[in-house]
Amino acid sequence: MTITETLANNRGDLETKLRNLLAKPVFLIEADAFALPCGCKGTTINTRGLQYDDLEIFEGHINEYLKTTSESLEIEPSFLFARVVPGTSEIASLNSRVLCNRCYMDFARGTGKRPRPDIYILSFTRRD
Repeated sequence: MTITETLANNRGDLETKLRNLLAKPVFLIEADAFALPCGCKGTTINTRGLQYDDLEIFEGHINEYLKTTSESLEIEPSFLFARVVPGTSEIASLNSRVLCNRCYMDFARGTGKRPRPDIYILSFTRRD
């Protein structure tokens, strides 16, 4: 199976799981794999219909679904987070990232679920 076929299948599976969990229309409009110039790599899944309250209430389930999706794409799910549209309760994307050393240090210094107004951390694995 190609990476695009895997992304397409995973996007659809995750969308179905979220719709069933939340009992409302949630759309995952795009799933992308990326490699950033800093060295970070991972996946971003753009969303519509997912709200901040959904994350707070169903965080354990959403975290597990995103972790499973990441692992099936051979992405170590060491940093899972949602990007929040600032000033709203709308979730713009779900993200799984393998952090470069610089970005790891930026997030490792932070505390809590919201180190920035646009980030909601679902899972962050600290390095030894």
